[in-house]
Amino acid sequence: MEFHPISELDAKEKPEVLAKAREMYERESFNMRLRALRGTYGGTGEDADGVSAPAVRNLERRKDITISTLIDYIKSLGLGLEISALPPDANAGRKVLLKI
Repeated sequence: MEFHPISELDAKEKPEVLAKAREMYERESFNMRLRALRGTYGGTGEDADGVSAPAVRNLERRKDITISTLIDYIKSLGLGLEISALPPDANAGRKVLLKI
């Protein structure tokens, strides 16, 4: 079996396929980061601020999450949240939309 660098494989793929794969990666990575935050700041997940462990685990597996639910989850861990808009031009600077 011959192995190729990812960059070589990416160059052969359609841009829209790569964009969809990156989006899927970011969504799953987001869920993993939520679980890691709970592990660091929220204990075992047996009961996070009055929410049952199954409810917390379901939240961490969702494909979509509302901002209000994310705020409640983050606050239950004793953390703050900042949501920013990032322009395509990295030099233009980000715009903070919400800071709690």
